[in-house]
Amino acid sequence: MTVTGLPPVLRVGQGFDIHRFSGAPGRPLVLGGVIIDGVAGLAGHSDADVVAHALADALLGAVGLGDLGRHFPDTDPAWAGADSLALLAAVVSLVEGEGMQAVNADCTVVCERPRLAEHTQEMGLRLGAVLSAPVSVKATRAEGLGALGRVEGIACLAVALVAGTVP
Repeated sequence: MTVTGLPPVLRVGQGFDIHRFSGAPGRPLVLGGVIIDGVAGLAGHSDADVVAHALADALLGAVGLGDLGRHFPDTDPAWAGADSLALLAAVVSLVEGEGMQAVNADCTVVCERPRLAEHTQEMGLRLGAVLSAPVSVKATRAEGLGALGRVEGIACLAVALVAGTVP
């Protein structure tokens, strides 16, 4: 990508998020904007979508704008129950405000259960639609180790590449 003849600037950001299972009856499990039926939801101020949150942090990190909590604090009632894809869209706007745009992203969800293979493609498509860039989503297990292995929660790691031009 070359805009106005200037060389492209590439930046990489990484993100991580983890949430425990909620135990609240009727709280849906939302991952990458996809509702996973028949599984307890995650605890959090918003919809607790660890995939969208990790991806948002990766994008914010790539442009040096801190983390998701800085922009959407869990102490602010305005974000209670918020749709994390809407938060991700707001982050994309912040990235674009810095003269950058997403090139691609890669997310790895870590959980024992539920099995996510049948949902990862749809997650990538939904996240990619928000970024206007390709997003891959993979799932792996913690192999019985630690809190994730004991099925106490779900975590996600994300990496995002953004590009723009030197101002």
